[in-house]
Amino acid sequence: MKKLFLLSLTLFGFAFTAQAQDISDHAIGLRLGDSDGFGAEISYQLGLSDSNRLEFGLGWRDGKNYSALRAVGLYQWVMPLDGNFNWYTGVGGGFASYSLDNAAPGVDDSSTSLLVAGNIGIEYDFDIPLLISLDFRPELGFGDINDDLDFDIALGLRYQF
Repeated sequence: MKKLFLLSLTLFGFAFTAQAQDISDHAIGLRLGDSDGFGAEISYQLGLSDSNRLEFGLGWRDGKNYSALRAVGLYQWVMPLDGNFNWYTGVGGGFASYSLDNAAPGVDDSSTSLLVAGNIGIEYDFDIPLLISLDFRPELGFGDINDDLDFDIALGLRYQF
């Protein structure tokens, strides 16, 4: 019983003394990818604390039969993995303005929608002010054109300052 208590105390001690990874105050760059076409967004990250940040994205998406202009905001929790590697998870939402590519003449070919999003990814923080990430962002849309679940996978490159 005494050994179990000491082992538990030691494990808790290691858990609470783990080093936190520094998050830069600001990072700006590009996030490239999508699930059913190609998309690019300008991405800005604002560090809130040693383990939390906000991410904002403004971008364009090209799907199978539509194009869209989108704005997304996410709250993220960042946790260190090993060395300069971090993993992060987050939640957020946004809105989009869609335009159909092959709409019939006289048919309204535009729509807007709201979306909720989750986010999980891994990033590498170089010793220079460069951050590279690969993330997965499931999004649930609420609108005429985008009213389903979309699985967005993207590569991000950001300059930290």
